[in-house]
Amino acid sequence: MQTNSFFTKMIMFGCVICILPLLALGFFSFLKSSAAVQQHVNNGNIQIMNQINSKMEQVLRTVDYTLNYVINSNMLQDALYRPLTFYDFELYNQLRNEVSLLQSPDTKVTDVILANPESNWIINNRGMYSFNEYASKQEMLNIMSGAAMSSWTLIPTESLGSSDTTSYACPFTVALVKKMPLSGAPARGAAIATIPSCSLGAMLKDASSSSDTMILDSEFRIVAHPDHSKLGQPLAESGFVNLGDLDRFQARSGQFETQIDNEPISITYVKSEFNGWIYASFTEVSAVTKDSRSIGWFTFYVCLIIIGVGVMFVWLGSRRMYSPIRDMFQNIADRLPEITANNKNELQIIDEHIRDMFASNKKLSYELHQSSRQIRTFFLSNLLLGKIPPGEIVERIELLGYAEQISGWNHMAVFTLQIDMLEDTRYDSGDHELLLFAIHNIIEEMIPTEQRLPSVILDQTQITLVGRGDVTPEEFNDYLYKLSEEIQSTTNSFLDLDVSIGISLPFKHIHNASRAYHEGLEALKHRLILGTGVVIPYYNLNFGKHTRVYFYPAQLENELIDAIKLAEEDRAMDLLKQWMAEVFQKERTPQEYQISLVRLLNDLMIVMQETGISLDQVNIRDSSLVEELLQLYVSADIEIWFKTRIIRPMICVFRDRQDSQYQNLSEQIIEIIRSEYDRNITLEECAARLHYNNFYLSSVFKKETNMSFSEYLTQYRLNMSKKWLRETDMPVKDIAEKLTYNNSQNFIRSFRKLEGMTPGQFRSKYRETSG
Repeated sequence: MQTNSFFTKMIMFGCVICILPLLALGFFSFLKSSAAVQQHVNNGNIQIMNQINSKMEQVLRTVDYTLNYVINSNMLQDALYRPLTFYDFELYNQLRNEVSLLQSPDTKVTDVILANPESNWIINNRGMYSFNEYASKQEMLNIMSGAAMSSWTLIPTESLGSSDTTSYACPFTVALVKKMPLSGAPARGAAIATIPSCSLGAMLKDASSSSDTMILDSEFRIVAHPDHSKLGQPLAESGFVNLGDLDRFQARSGQFETQIDNEPISITYVKSEFNGWIYASFTEVSAVTKDSRSIGWFTFYVCLIIIGVGVMFVWLGSRRMYSPIRDMFQNIADRLPEITANNKNELQIIDEHIRDMFASNKKLSYELHQSSRQIRTFFLSNLLLGKIPPGEIVERIELLGYAEQISGWNHMAVFTLQIDMLEDTRYDSGDHELLLFAIHNIIEEMIPTEQRLPSVILDQTQITLVGRGDVTPEEFNDYLYKLSEEIQSTTNSFLDLDVSIGISLPFKHIHNASRAYHEGLEALKHRLILGTGVVIPYYNLNFGKHTRVYFYPAQLENELIDAIKLAEEDRAMDLLKQWMAEVFQKERTPQEYQISLVRLLNDLMIVMQETGISLDQVNIRDSSLVEELLQLYVSADIEIWFKTRIIRPMICVFRDRQDSQYQNLSEQIIEIIRSEYDRNITLEECAARLHYNNFYLSSVFKKETNMSFSEYLTQYRLNMSKKWLRETDMPVKDIAEKLTYNNSQNFIRSFRKLEGMTPGQFRSKYRETSG
């Protein structure tokens, strides 16, 4: 299946129509579903962060409220303004009981430190100490030095100096620091509730399996994380974000993406309004898009199945639709196998050959029309010159399509028109033929087609045969005269030219057209007396009687001469008999008979001279043939004299020459064909070259080869074309041109008629055989 085949293009187009929308739908569905999954994950992360925030703040607010309660208790307020000693053991126990309210699994508080630098005491899980002697006194002062009355801060666990086992196991502790008293008076001390960061990190472990969740303080330090090693690290140094991404944590909540080690990371965060902490979730985009990829692959496989089914239906449908085109193309390919696609599909090739067919048909119609006109003109010329035997006139009229037209005419006549003179006009002698052609067109436009035969031009004379069937003889004569005057007037008006017209006597039978033509010419001869620009009816010259001009049987004479040259004695004697009957069947004077006989004798003597026959060869030495002929007065004797004295001797000479001459002439013609087969050669051209009559050459050639000239030429060209088809890759079109065919279609039809196959089929068959 060629890439430029229409079938291929149909399938490709169908596949494109089928596949592209489906791919686009699948692609946009994937994008939409991916966006929906991403949005769902983002919304889920926001909800998780809000849940963690809410859960965490619930614990922190409980710690905050409880610590406020402890600070505002009367016992603590009383102890705040005096030093404590071991004598205040009961107060210490009461304070420890109050503080123990904060230390529960729900609050995650591991230690509550009450520090009073002013009164020099500090209380924690391990007991009561002198503040000045406390090991972590300076760290405690640093914690209490903050400006805020209440704050959450992240501190190393060791810096507190006293923690229980749980707190000591975690490297960092979240401390709620509240200055005492809360009333705004100068601070005398601080209450510190400590929560290990690890305890808060444990609350984040089950937040999301696909995300890394953490809590950040306002300085972007990691306050809580499931991985204890990351506690206390600045976020930018922990490798979760870039330094420039810290500015993107500004809103109450939000989401954004960043690149860490060329991996896309989605960050979801919620900022707490309670203590300013940031609850953040760090999720790899690849993990988020995992579900999207599964949806994408599912969509891809479904699309592949639909595409496969669609392509199958496209192929089946295209094949069914292409079937009539394929049959049409195959029929063309069988008849015209030399198809060069040149990136053209079947429809283009079919269109080209249909166009070629119409062009060939148009050209053929034009050529047939031109040939038909030439044949009609040739027939009418021979009819007017009397060169057509009477028995053939009716048959040829029927073949040319004039029979029905002429059968409706009761009266006929011949116009003969000649241009008087070109002197003192704007024309010169070179314009004579062009002027006759213009007059020819004027006459054919003025006389309706049904009232005339096509006009012809002979010996600078315009001749038109006119006929009518619906008028009387008098009306027909008036019609002829008026028509002649109109033709004269129109010619003078348009061409500014004087013409004379001769009109023959009316006649009823078409075989009298030759006589009428001579009557018209006889009428035009009277211009010597009547002058120029006249209409001369022959009726006025011969008192309404037809001329007695004798028509010499030239056609029979030509056939007789051909029979003599071909040494066909029986045929020659029969033609002589017909010639004698034609001459003696009409009544005329003895002088007129003698003129015809002498003319025949003279023409035969010319043949002898032209063909190189000496008088000795025909036993004519000292006598005068003209005198011998003129001494005969009986037609039978004259016929015998021609047979024995002239014709038989000539036939003997030609018969002796036949064996060598026929072969020589045929060989010369064959040599011309072999050397000039690639141009339009004709038998007439060969005859002119060899100085022989073409009818004679035709008979000689057929006797020697059993083929006519045209048959031999066609066969030779066929053999040459077969040779080129076998031995070369020459296109059929070029072969047709070399063999002088008008187009390749005519050559292919001729080849198929003679060989039973097209040139392309012949070439393919030969190559298969040789291969």
